[in-house]
Amino acid sequence: MPRLSEVIAALDALWPPERAEGWDAVGTVCGDPDAEVDRVLFAVDPVHEIADEALKLGAQLIVTHHPLYLRGTTTVAADTFKGKVVHTLIKHDIALHVAHTNADTADPGVSDALAGALDLRITGPLVPDPTDPEGRRGLGRICELDHPETLADFAARAAARLPATAQGIRLAGDPEALVRTAAVSGGSGDSLFDAVRAAGVDAFLTADLRHHPASEAVQHSPLGLVDAAHWATEWPWCEQAAAQLDALSDRHGWDLRVHVSKQVTDPWTTHHSSGAPN
Repeated sequence: MPRLSEVIAALDALWPPERAEGWDAVGTVCGDPDAEVDRVLFAVDPVHEIADEALKLGAQLIVTHHPLYLRGTTTVAADTFKGKVVHTLIKHDIALHVAHTNADTADPGVSDALAGALDLRITGPLVPDPTDPEGRRGLGRICELDHPETLADFAARAAARLPATAQGIRLAGDPEALVRTAAVSGGSGDSLFDAVRAAGVDAFLTADLRHHPASEAVQHSPLGLVDAAHWATEWPWCEQAAAQLDALSDRHGWDLRVHVSKQVTDPWTTHHSSGAPN
């Protein structure tokens, strides 16, 4: 059975913390480096439901994509929701490790998993990492479809392949326009519109698209927009990351049991179509 420090070293080799953005908060939040680990849980969000799931599973390590503390704090008091998570984890000897923007730009990374969930063929990163001589790392991915399909069908593909959320899938642009190429970016992607336009793709699948950037994007060009829930676009990474750790466990003879949480931790829980009845 490996020690936590050994498992963390393996995770850091997959997603080196030095490749995270300067504003990010990645790495180990809590955990005893000398503690033994035989069960690991992957999830998007470090929330109470995930801590409880780890406790029920008997996991000694949770790996999440989103940080628990993205900004500094002066307290981990248990009467705060984040403090309560920390207290629960420490009380039950459960470690928490975060791979965020260092997993976004990895090879494979978050957007590779998103493209894989939709069976898209990746041709390269949307925003290449200039430090990668092979040109494989970076934000987002540029993809090709095996066969052209309408923007409406492409959005339906996303709705069918990604986990169900209250938001579902939003579409902007001509539903009948043909999609041969697409850019994808897990998580919030409306800061990437310049790169998407430069790539000359037919559609852009991402999350958290705001009104003004989306409006300007469809006015600039016939680009089709497919907007999914943030959590849904990043959840496929959990399965990809779990498979990577499984392979490392086999290589090292660790016999880890690796799980992926299927709990929907997207904060939106209900959706109503707007508009007065006819």
